[in-house]
Amino acid sequence: MLALAQVFALDVCAYAVMSNHYHVVLHINQARAAGWDLREVVERWHQLCKGSALSQRFARNETLDAAELDRLTEVAEVWRARLMNISWFMRMLNESIAREANREDQCTGRFWEGRFKSQALLDERALAACLAYVDLNPIRANMAETPEASDHTSIQWRISAAKDGQQPEQLFPFAGNPRKPMSAGLPFRPQDYLELVAWSGRILREGKRGAIDEQLPPILDRLQIDPQHWLYLNKNFESRFSSLVGTAHSVRAACERLGKRWSHGIRDCERYLSPPPAS
Repeated sequence: MLALAQVFALDVCAYAVMSNHYHVVLHINQARAAGWDLREVVERWHQLCKGSALSQRFARNETLDAAELDRLTEVAEVWRARLMNISWFMRMLNESIAREANREDQCTGRFWEGRFKSQALLDERALAACLAYVDLNPIRANMAETPEASDHTSIQWRISAAKDGQQPEQLFPFAGNPRKPMSAGLPFRPQDYLELVAWSGRILREGKRGAIDEQLPPILDRLQIDPQHWLYLNKNFESRFSSLVGTAHSVRAACERLGKRWSHGIRDCERYLSPPPAS
């Protein structure tokens, strides 16, 4: 997953690999893809597929005439678009896993039960909720007691790196709270997010429903998310929302841009992810 994301113009924000499925949060890095020249696009695509006769000649530094170069440039733009497309990323990732699994089992046929599910995260609240939902998968499944003991997860890696004051190079970094100018990265301070996941994991593990620890992580205040709603999201994020996730305002604005009349789950977005009305 991490190696494949390096070929694509995609950043891995969070992941959790479970026994029979996995979750991953991806950031599409359009600026990175736009900066690739023709040779880089071809070289990246050749890491995934054979390409064409023209691209193979180009990779061998053979001379192409103007018409051939124009044709290759046209095809490379299709490849550039695919290299920042989540569907193509999932296709390549799942196909490689299926082939390896079938080799191990010495069988053929369909490996995955169905097509992957994708949700667009439209704002900070949706992003924070989804990141934590993914990172807390092993705790929710009773496979680990703490985030740092959650094997095959981004949170375990981030915690390990944080002990040395670092951030993992292969994961999309935390860039701090929103500001101008804002560097590329997740719009949270790393210590705030790690504290939030630790607090959430503790509550989930202890199965508390009523009383919640009064020492709430400050990030919940900044995001204006009710702690009870936050814990509900940690348990039900994937099942409660459709393709668009964010505040009701963000979802309605996205629907308008996409020409959609309605988005399933918008009432849950309004209830759990929209800020309280100003008093």
